[in-house]
Amino acid sequence: MLANDRVAIITGAGRGVGAAVGQELSRQGARVVLCDIEQALAEQVAAGIRADGGAALALGNDIAAPAEADRLVRATLEHYGRLDILVNNAAVCPRISIDDMTEAAYDQIMNVNLKSVFFLSRAAGNAMKANRWGRIVNVSSIGGRTGGIFNATVYSASKAGVMSMTKAFARHFAPHNILVNCVAPGSVNTRLMENLSEAALQATIDQVALKRLADPAEVARVIAFLASDEASYVTGITMDVNGGALMV
Repeated sequence: MLANDRVAIITGAGRGVGAAVGQELSRQGARVVLCDIEQALAEQVAAGIRADGGAALALGNDIAAPAEADRLVRATLEHYGRLDILVNNAAVCPRISIDDMTEAAYDQIMNVNLKSVFFLSRAAGNAMKANRWGRIVNVSSIGGRTGGIFNATVYSASKAGVMSMTKAFARHFAPHNILVNCVAPGSVNTRLMENLSEAALQATIDQVALKRLADPAEVARVIAFLASDEASYVTGITMDVNGGALMV
């Protein structure tokens, strides 16, 4: 569980895993900042949290731009006065084959999925130093382990980069008691699955030992653990949450 009144930023919080993380951290007592480029979606999630008695702020920063990442952290500090937790969840995964990949699409994937993690982690971690306590949890993917899934080569490469970057930031911020970890979900019942054909979706499920997709809340609970005081001696790891789809 979280200590009272922790403040958390969650990116990509308008739906799916990001929304579930915001709801779970709020349920555990955190005040949350829900960031999504589609701010209206984040506001819907925030409204639900507030209706349940929680504190939630919805923002629409495009965190693919480093300046927007800095502004997101500043807005959080101005609104809540502190920052304790960052969950780098925002990502895009257009299904594009290697032959059809364009430079513009490549750059968009890398900017949202990887560049944002670097600049937002730096800004947030520096803000956390004042409290000598912090948690950064990055959301990667099983694709970062396997090297490519269903026309998602660049996506998978970006997610492998997130795993590597997690280790570098864990070393960098460890002297300040800021722990940096990563979660690599397998197939989760979110809109990313909507782009798959029925046959491809069934093939994905068949590869999972538990023979089902994950619910976003199941991933959110693992992220909440890594954001808690209970994870006080855990840093620099990637925790796989894939229902047994990949065993190494």
